[in-house]
Amino acid sequence: MNDINNIQNFYFIGIGGIGMSALARYFNAKGRNVSGYDKTPSPLTKKLEEEGITVIYKDDIGQIPDAVISDKNSLIVYTPAIPMGHEQYNYFEKNNYDLKKRAVVLGMVTQKKLTLAVAGTHGKTTTTAILAHILKETGAKVTAFLGGISEDIQSNLIMQGDEVIVAEADEFDRSFLQLSPNIAAITSMDADHLDIYGENEQLQATFRKFASLVPANGRLFVRNGLPLEGATIGINDNADFSAINIKIENGAYNFDLKTPKETIKNLKFYLPGKHNLLNAITALAMAIEYGSPTNQLAGALYSFKGVKRRFSYKIKSDNFVLIDDYAHHPAEISAVYQAVREMHAGKKVLAVFQPHLFSRTKDFADDFAESLSKFDQVMLLDIYPARELPVEGITSAWLLDKINNENKELIQKENLSEKIKRANAEVVVMMGAGDIGEEVEKVKLALQ
Repeated sequence: MNDINNIQNFYFIGIGGIGMSALARYFNAKGRNVSGYDKTPSPLTKKLEEEGITVIYKDDIGQIPDAVISDKNSLIVYTPAIPMGHEQYNYFEKNNYDLKKRAVVLGMVTQKKLTLAVAGTHGKTTTTAILAHILKETGAKVTAFLGGISEDIQSNLIMQGDEVIVAEADEFDRSFLQLSPNIAAITSMDADHLDIYGENEQLQATFRKFASLVPANGRLFVRNGLPLEGATIGINDNADFSAINIKIENGAYNFDLKTPKETIKNLKFYLPGKHNLLNAITALAMAIEYGSPTNQLAGALYSFKGVKRRFSYKIKSDNFVLIDDYAHHPAEISAVYQAVREMHAGKKVLAVFQPHLFSRTKDFADDFAESLSKFDQVMLLDIYPARELPVEGITSAWLLDKINNENKELIQKENLSEKIKRANAEVVVMMGAGDIGEEVEKVKLALQ
């Protein structure tokens, strides 16, 4: 394998994915020749094209740029989500091009660089984005690969030098074992991706393996209560880094941060929900460990605007609120519920949920039903299949049946805006990891 710094042509199969596009942007910004394939155009692929990256939407060998085909040293980066019969992938494999998974390439980029990595079944995207924002705002020479679009920069890549790298460490497909983190955090280890891991114990073991990648002179941060050795993160507890004296003022958390060395006073944070407050404390702890000046932390945290589709307010007025969230796991739905009840106490809340993956719906059906039952009203869209084929008997109607709430119904996308209008809810939360994010924009227009 050539040194990654000597490769001129990069071709990404699945370039529109959030992790893939960050890498594509990185190499493009480094002046390399970057192109790629994706199945469908999206706002993200449109942005990549505006940045000068060629994107192909047809799985056709004839459309691959000549520069890639003629250069046997081209690096072909692919996502594990591509189907078996993908023509372009099979062409590159048959002709002995260098093919590497996204995670391997990210691992190569971070090798021999001071790396801060955030892992966890929930919270990693927001924590990574807050950490990257804090480092950027406090003047660190940082490159950051985010698993979501930061509202501050409208991108999933920060490039402000390469003395330190911040990376989201993804447990899907055991990807994060390719990284070499100096400072790492694990935000949560709830069962997920059982289509990959089979048993929850396998997932736990993989997180322990990730934790073991941190060297003796590095530092691991873990949420208080996780069965791992590391500096602990908590809220109003005995954790090494804990938020204390918490007040909610004007929709923001005001708190002090107790650390092993000092208490940093008067921090302000605008993302709702205890889960987001934990994400902020994790990011602050990692920034302090890295060496960010503590007297600049309050200003940096205060200016963080959030991540797209992570408790994003699409409409916010005195009499109506529309929130968009990526929640696709029962624990995430419960966290969103807690945040809504805390920030919008006493309001009537409608949850619109699009289940993601047949396997996940099947594995956590009872937990989904329990977390969704808490809302005042529930609407379910059909299951978003993503990379999967249907599983017999696993449908949204089957899940709806388990929800213990009289105000529940199945809806189709085309009736979404009309149904939401008729519901007369004061707060509407739209959740899911499929294409519900695109529906949110249509609903917003209809309701405005």
